[in-house]
Amino acid sequence: MASPLEGGADALLLDLPRGPLQAYRARASFCWKELVLFLEGEDVLRLKKTIFSTLENDPLFARSHEEDISLDRYRELSFLRCKRIMEYNLLPLEDMVANPLWFQVFTNCLGMYDWSLAIRLLLNMVTFGLAIYNLGSERHLKYLPKIFNMEIFGCFAVTELSHGSNAKAIRTTAHYDPITQEFIIHSPDFEAAKFWVGNMGKTATHAVVFAQLYTPEGQCHGLHPFVVQIRNPKTLLPMPGVMIGDMGKKVGLNGIDNGFAMFHKVRIPRQDLLNRNGEVTLEGTYVTPFKDDRQRFGASLGTLSMGRVAIVGMSTVNLKLAVSIALRFSATRCQFGPSDEEEVPVLEYQMQQWRLLPYLAAVYALDHFSKSLFLDLVDLQQGLMGKDQSARQAELGREIHALVSASKPLASWTAQKGIQECREACGGHGYLAVNRLGDLRNDNDPNCTYEGDNNILLQQTSSYLLSLLASRIEQSPLKTVDFLEAYPEILGQRFSCPSINSCLDSSVPLAAYEWLVCYLLLESYQKLNEEKRSGRNDFEARNNSQVYYCRPLALAFLELTVVRRFHEYTHQPSVPPPLRAILGRLSALYALWTLSQHMALLYQAERRCGCPGGRDRPSR
Repeated sequence: MASPLEGGADALLLDLPRGPLQAYRARASFCWKELVLFLEGEDVLRLKKTIFSTLENDPLFARSHEEDISLDRYRELSFLRCKRIMEYNLLPLEDMVANPLWFQVFTNCLGMYDWSLAIRLLLNMVTFGLAIYNLGSERHLKYLPKIFNMEIFGCFAVTELSHGSNAKAIRTTAHYDPITQEFIIHSPDFEAAKFWVGNMGKTATHAVVFAQLYTPEGQCHGLHPFVVQIRNPKTLLPMPGVMIGDMGKKVGLNGIDNGFAMFHKVRIPRQDLLNRNGEVTLEGTYVTPFKDDRQRFGASLGTLSMGRVAIVGMSTVNLKLAVSIALRFSATRCQFGPSDEEEVPVLEYQMQQWRLLPYLAAVYALDHFSKSLFLDLVDLQQGLMGKDQSARQAELGREIHALVSASKPLASWTAQKGIQECREACGGHGYLAVNRLGDLRNDNDPNCTYEGDNNILLQQTSSYLLSLLASRIEQSPLKTVDFLEAYPEILGQRFSCPSINSCLDSSVPLAAYEWLVCYLLLESYQKLNEEKRSGRNDFEARNNSQVYYCRPLALAFLELTVVRRFHEYTHQPSVPPPLRAILGRLSALYALWTLSQHMALLYQAERRCGCPGGRDRPSR
């Protein structure tokens, strides 16, 4: 099919070389260049071309398999490559501010090359740098130029050996000394050591350290962030009182030096408290703009949302690479046929299509969702930096927190299962290290656990949804939960579909998903109340309601949100007519595939309710 593109855009998308895949490409019902241009846009394509051309032309980025070099050499290369990327300034700060989505594109491109490189950069620029910018004040801006010119290199230290998800129980302390106007950072024992901190093992010079803040009278004001110098930038030797160690080789991402640190009465200036959410005066008086300590705590840890949104994009990129490898292999690998003399590509077999094509649809749906969620978070961050204290801003924060808490589990688990399916779909050839499937699987694996364990994060989403039954909201800022206003009517609906073809529109599973989420929300609400009526406390009631109620509720809600956003995206008027059919089919395939994984629940609901919506409901 001839390309309808003209000028510069067509020059960015060169014709693919002829080869074994040519027969399949010639059968396409759409122009792949037009699809790429619609999905990406010309400016993004130019950015990608610049990034990949830069990597290709610099010998420092010549690939060698991780197993062929030592651990120390791999980490050294990873750091040197990170430094070189910063020197190239491929994405100037002014362009990043004007086009926030470009930063996601930038890091994902680096991740396609090597996630160790991309994550090193993210940890320094975003996790460390953005924490200073968002949680600090004007006195901390001095650190930002040093971060961008690699004069200092940062990390983000929250997790401890004995505490991860339960951040409130972190035991590192920061006592204020009014005589010297310093904070004393201290680890009471080894279980309070900062652990699993990326960049800390070998290279970080500074850390944002979260510690319990104590004022001189002995009162603890909860967890607060501090900038702590942990190494001499010139020698990389630990600062006095700081003990740092490297955690050694991991299953994947070995270009990142994860480390641990303990602090023995390390003194830092009072000004190195990141004071946007809480301050200590010269005399030792604690002041905060928040009346509710829970709000202050949430605002202090809000920077974690950016990391979790990044993981959604990272997981999608991993799945994108794996699916591309497996589908191209399946289109060229021939096995069996209608006669002994004829073999057909394994992609022609229904089983291979059933295994791989849903993950292809998932790539498109999750890719669009990760971009839209990233822009939602940018909107929230801009409000925070502008000190927006409106009711909408507060509700936007709650809604995004709920979305982020479920999107990381959905994306990382989908990628984890999809990469394994791609590996197996390539047979024995899929086990070769050269095809990257093993590296993709190993590098994606930590996405399921860092920045919050997936199953624990899902509890945040279900708690948000359950809270909506107790307090009526007029309209959520992102409109992800607006359908719940009509949940009694939705539960009263019956599924009706006259033919299979009538199901091949994502609006059909979209409606079914709304019903499923309403059903699971009601079931979870009733289960919690049943547990409490049985005499169990809140902790026990919540604990006993997770596996069969709140967990599937959170996942179904996030799947519904992904389906809805992709449906709206693929059915918008701006979709070029030649692309509407293929995008509509991708949308329907993803929606029906994810919904099919809840068939047992849907059947159970019909059997238990008789007529959907027939059970007692809480009033609102």
